[in-house]
Amino acid sequence: MFPFIVVLFLAVPIVEIYLLIQVGQVIGAGWTILLVVLTAVIGVWLLRIQGLSTLTRAQQKLQANEMPAREILEGMALVVAGAFLLTPGFFTDTIGFLLLFPPTRIALVNLVASRMVVSATMQRKPRAPQGGDVIDGVNYHRED
Repeated sequence: MFPFIVVLFLAVPIVEIYLLIQVGQVIGAGWTILLVVLTAVIGVWLLRIQGLSTLTRAQQKLQANEMPAREILEGMALVVAGAFLLTPGFFTDTIGFLLLFPPTRIALVNLVASRMVVSATMQRKPRAPQGGDVIDGVNYHRED
């Protein structure tokens, strides 16, 4: 896993720089900068809409006494999308917009959810000891 992350941290900036240079040669440096800023602004606006929608669905599930697991995973995907959208560049913006697009995000969430194992344990509440008062977990009793 560690070598993959190192390669990712080296490859993504190289791809971004390459794409910025290529786009800058075609449309000019000023338009390239404007386009990068514009994609960030549009991305943040769409992120706000999608985030509020996901939050609303999570609250509805909580009110119905259901666990909003998918909504939590979608929220995590939206956080990653926001990070990609705020990172200047066309490659990261593309990944960010793909995560903002509901069908792509839901497919990713379903893939992640299918690989997760959820386990829960229930513990019984301890019974209060007979014949005394319990204060802060200590059993006090009188000896008459």
